[in-house]
Amino acid sequence: MPVAKGETLDPAATRAKILDAATRLFYERGTLAVGVSEVAEAAGVSKVTLYRHFENKDDLVAEFLRRRSDRVSAWLREVADEAEGPERVLALFDALEQWFAEPAFRGCALVNGAVESRGVQAAAREIAAQHLERHLGLLRELTGDEDTARQLLVLVEGATTVAFVKGDPRAARDARSIAARLLS
Repeated sequence: MPVAKGETLDPAATRAKILDAATRLFYERGTLAVGVSEVAEAAGVSKVTLYRHFENKDDLVAEFLRRRSDRVSAWLREVADEAEGPERVLALFDALEQWFAEPAFRGCALVNGAVESRGVQAAAREIAAQHLERHLGLLRELTGDEDTARQLLVLVEGATTVAFVKGDPRAARDARSIAARLLS
């Protein structure tokens, strides 16, 4: 798409526009179902411009996953920081239930991306593993115990999967109940 006369190029804004479009499309429909042409069109840029910012689709997917991980990790930390004591962990499940109830909820983008990569794109799986490690780190920090943190991670990810596959946000409430028993 040509730049309007008198308008200056802003590579950072263009990159952000591409990532915003990719984030929306990849989360809504999956990374396999969305092509680079569709991302470029949604972003209002040419494919040439997209490829100036991302070497290939795998690079775009990887950046989408990193960005999503950053956003989700920051959100969960904020949720935990707003509570005190054991409620810091339980507040995570309350927040997850709200997220699961959103009409646009499509599960964990990181796990979805790793599954869709089918092991071919090692970066997607590695980014998803790092994402889970970030969750584990937060849970370890909140509980002070590795084993409890690992068990809570399984509850978080299991609830996310169940909520998506069954379309039932109450999975977070069920996981919260188990977490409360685990923490008592």
